[in-house]
Amino acid sequence: MRLEITCDDRLGICQDVLQILRDHEIDLRGIEVDPKGKIFLNFPELAFDDFRHLMPQIRRIPNIIDVKTIPYMPFEREHYEFSLLLSTLPDPVLSIDSKGHIDIINDAGLRLLAGQEDNLKGEPLMHYVHGISLQRWLDKQPRDPIYEAVTIGNSEYYAQLLPIWVNDEEGRTAFAGAVMTCKSEPVTATWQSEDNEKAFERLLTDNSTMKRVIKDAQRMAELDAPLLIEGETGVGKELLAKACHLASQRQDKPFLAINCAALPDNVAESELFGHGEGSISSQSTRKTGVLEQSAGGTVLLDSVSEMSIGLQAKLLRFLEDGVFRRIGEEQEVSVDVRVICTAQGNLYELVENGEFREDLYYRLNVLTLNVPPLRERKSDILLLAEHFVIQACKRLGRSQVNLSRAAKERLKRYQWPGNVRQLENTMFRSVSMIEGYTLEPADIRLPELSQEDDQLALDIDDMSLDDAVRRFESHVLRRLYPSFPSTRQLAKRLGLSHTAVANKLRDYGIGKQRSGRARKAEQTKK
Repeated sequence: MRLEITCDDRLGICQDVLQILRDHEIDLRGIEVDPKGKIFLNFPELAFDDFRHLMPQIRRIPNIIDVKTIPYMPFEREHYEFSLLLSTLPDPVLSIDSKGHIDIINDAGLRLLAGQEDNLKGEPLMHYVHGISLQRWLDKQPRDPIYEAVTIGNSEYYAQLLPIWVNDEEGRTAFAGAVMTCKSEPVTATWQSEDNEKAFERLLTDNSTMKRVIKDAQRMAELDAPLLIEGETGVGKELLAKACHLASQRQDKPFLAINCAALPDNVAESELFGHGEGSISSQSTRKTGVLEQSAGGTVLLDSVSEMSIGLQAKLLRFLEDGVFRRIGEEQEVSVDVRVICTAQGNLYELVENGEFREDLYYRLNVLTLNVPPLRERKSDILLLAEHFVIQACKRLGRSQVNLSRAAKERLKRYQWPGNVRQLENTMFRSVSMIEGYTLEPADIRLPELSQEDDQLALDIDDMSLDDAVRRFESHVLRRLYPSFPSTRQLAKRLGLSHTAVANKLRDYGIGKQRSGRARKAEQTKK
């Protein structure tokens, strides 16, 4: 039960009210005094007869003007108002005491630190926020706020810490802790080329193989030789190529890309080398190609394996001499560019089948990077998924969304045939469709993989065990051969003898043992 007492100010009026409550043996839960002439009381519900006798006694106190029941205390309204305001804020907000323990935290803060259902009140904030000496800052009893980059989970955020100082009636102050606000989106790495390592910051990984690829890329970025990046679709080949450009001496020059698979042969040639006036049609004007537009910089030839044999010959001459001719012109053009190429899978297999020029392959294959698929980088799946969820929340302008434990298990079990690009699209779609703040397995829609989608799946219905083993063995050797082109290296990798591996490569037609038909096809195309 709550009462509002309106009165004129008089010394001892509160004591008179409390004396009546004591006489009736009423347990007072709370009292608030408004300087404008209001006293608010909170006590347990009374029987009707007790309440009927209480009200007249309070009204008879000198200077009491009115007494009435109210549904809530002013403090209760402020408390719920404050809680509602905090809960609707998209950014995490929390307060800590002078020892760094969490006192108040809003819903966004709960989701960011530990999940929607966890109660963090009283927990040390330093267990969740890293990258700042929080207790040392609190011990100094600071007066000025600070703005720092902190690490929460696997992501970095900008956090603002505002010190709390409480004043008493005599003007004395006391340090009471701090309020921390945190932006709902992480600190995104910008393409700054201040040093070699910073250019590769956007390539997130916890996988040892991928870390080795990035380390090799950092060294290769400083070289001017052609670079070939191989890997399945969606693994991030273009992102790696751009990082190599930004970590090179050509960082201030253009980085232009052309997709060899997306353009017809004649269009691709025009886009790459340009054409003279009237060479395409009677009304066509002179056009410079990507090679000239990126002079001094880098050209990325995406899906170079899809380039026609004729265009391959023209590209080969440019790589050898540094000159080319625009379509319809006789004058040679000389430009200084670095060429980076990407190919899906193993480009040398196309060479063996006569579908790609061997001489061009060795021109492009001066420096090589092989990006592993996501299914071979299990430790990266959750790291990237959480990063993409944060990015999706930022793009959609919504509060932070978390992955449930069951959702994380589903993501880790999936094979990801579309690799990192598929994971990014899946996370964006899931975040855009969810109504709550936690992604469950049902919210993550993934196509079921057929055996054709899983490169290690084998249809053994009409196959003997020996044939199945041979097919699997052939697949493993083809996958490893590009990274271990020496039979001795490959034998060491597999724990077999050099002779055994050499025999298996010959039996499966892997490596330099190309078929006569393949050689003939290649010679015909030349």
